[in-house]
Amino acid sequence: MGKGGEQGEECGGGAGGGGGEREAPVPAFTWEEVQKHNLQADKWLVVERKVYDISQWVKRHPGGHRVISHYAGEDATDAFRAFHPDITFVRKFLKPLLIGELAPGEPSQDRDKNAQIIEDFRTLRKTAEEMNLFKASPVFFSFCLGHILVMEALAWLMVSYYGTSWSITFLLIIILATSQAQAGWLQHDFGHLSVFRKSKWNHLVHKFVIGHLKGASANWWNHRHFQHHAKPNIFKKDPDVNMMHLFVLGDTQPVEYGKKKLKFFPYNRQHEYFFFVFPPLLIPVYFHMQIFTTMFKHKYWVDLAWAFSYYIRYLITYTPFYGVIGSMCLLTFVRFLESHWFVWVTQMNHIPMEIDYEKHRDWLGAQLAATCNVEQSFFNDWFSGHLNFQIEHHLFPTMPRHNYYKIAPLVKSLCAKYDVPYEEKSLLKAFSDIVGSLKKSGELWLDAYLHK
Repeated sequence: MGKGGEQGEECGGGAGGGGGEREAPVPAFTWEEVQKHNLQADKWLVVERKVYDISQWVKRHPGGHRVISHYAGEDATDAFRAFHPDITFVRKFLKPLLIGELAPGEPSQDRDKNAQIIEDFRTLRKTAEEMNLFKASPVFFSFCLGHILVMEALAWLMVSYYGTSWSITFLLIIILATSQAQAGWLQHDFGHLSVFRKSKWNHLVHKFVIGHLKGASANWWNHRHFQHHAKPNIFKKDPDVNMMHLFVLGDTQPVEYGKKKLKFFPYNRQHEYFFFVFPPLLIPVYFHMQIFTTMFKHKYWVDLAWAFSYYIRYLITYTPFYGVIGSMCLLTFVRFLESHWFVWVTQMNHIPMEIDYEKHRDWLGAQLAATCNVEQSFFNDWFSGHLNFQIEHHLFPTMPRHNYYKIAPLVKSLCAKYDVPYEEKSLLKAFSDIVGSLKKSGELWLDAYLHK
C-alpha cells in the first residue's frame, strides 16, 4: 500500500472542527512492503507497529546514520528501547517521520520471529525497570572516577619524589596503563547513557572522560560502538568483526575465503600471529589513526579540542622528567600495555561466539548468539569494567553496570525457558577460547583453500 490522505493525529492530521468530519484512515502496510525499503536512499523501519520513513533523517541521527540504517526494513522496537533511556523525548523526533502503521492482519514481529519470546523479553525489561535497575549509584561511579584520578596523581608524585629510574618508569607505565584501561570502562558507561538521568550530562562527561582522560573522540566511539551493539558479530554491520583481511572469523567467512582462494595472510597460522598483531597494535596504531582521521574528516572540532587537552596535560606533566621524545615513548609503552588489556577483555566475549551474516533474529536471540559471560568475582568485575556480564550489557546497554548481577538470574531463567544458550566461563577459559576460535577458523580456511 502507498502513502495517502491525512494520517491521523500522530501522523500530523486529526479530526476536523465542528462539521462532523472524520479522520482519514491511517495508511497500512504489510511486512512485505516494509522490507522492500532497505535501500541506500530509501529506508523504512517499524517501532511498536508504526512505520517510519527515515530515508532523509538518517543523516541527522545522533548515533550515526549506519546504526539506524542497519534496521531498515525491520522491526526496530527492541533496539529503539535498548538505546534510548528517555523514550518520550526521542518519540518527538520520530513523530514527523511517521507514514503509517502495520496492517491489522500483520504480526507485530517480522520474519516469523517467535512472538512469545519477544513478549517475555519485553516483560523482563519492564521487571528490570520496576526493580529500579536502570538507576545509577552516584557513589559507585564517583569511586570509579576517583580511583582513576588517584592513579594519575600517584603516577606524577612517584616520579616527582623518586626520579626516573628504570624500575620507577616501569611501575609508572603499569599505573598509567591501569588508569587508561579503567578510564576506558568509565567512558563506556557515559557513552551508553547509563550514569545520569539526563542524556546531556552523560554526553558532556563522556567527552571529558574519553577526551581529556584518554585523548580520544566521543563521536568516533558512539558511531562505531553502537553499530556493534545493534548488530553484534554480523558481517558488514558490526565494525568490530571487520578485520580488513587480517583474520578470518567464525565458520562462514573462512570457507568463503578458501573457496575463492583468497590468501592475504596465512590464516591457518592466525592463532599464532594474533599475539604479535592484534593485542599490541590495536590501540597504539589502528585506533589512533582511525580516531584522528575521523575527527579531521568529519570536523569534530569539539572532540579534537578535548583530545588535545589530554596530550597537552600529559606533556606538561611528564616532559620535565623525560623530555618531549621520552614522554612520547613513555606514552607509546602505556598504550601498548593498555591495548593488550583492552583486546583480551573485549574479544573474550565475542570472537568465540557465532560470527556470520545477518540472520534477522529477535533481540534476545541476536545478543545471546554473539555474546558470552565470564564468571563474577571482584577482580573480574574490576578488570573488565563489568563486561564479564556481556550478555546483560548487550540486552540492556543503558543499565548501570553495577546492576548486571541483579538481572542476570532472570535472564538465565528466560533463556532456559526457550532453550537459548546462556554461556558462562572462567576468565582463563575465555582467553584461551579466543585463540582456539581463531585456530578453528584458520583450519576451516585451509581445508576450503586446498580442497574446495
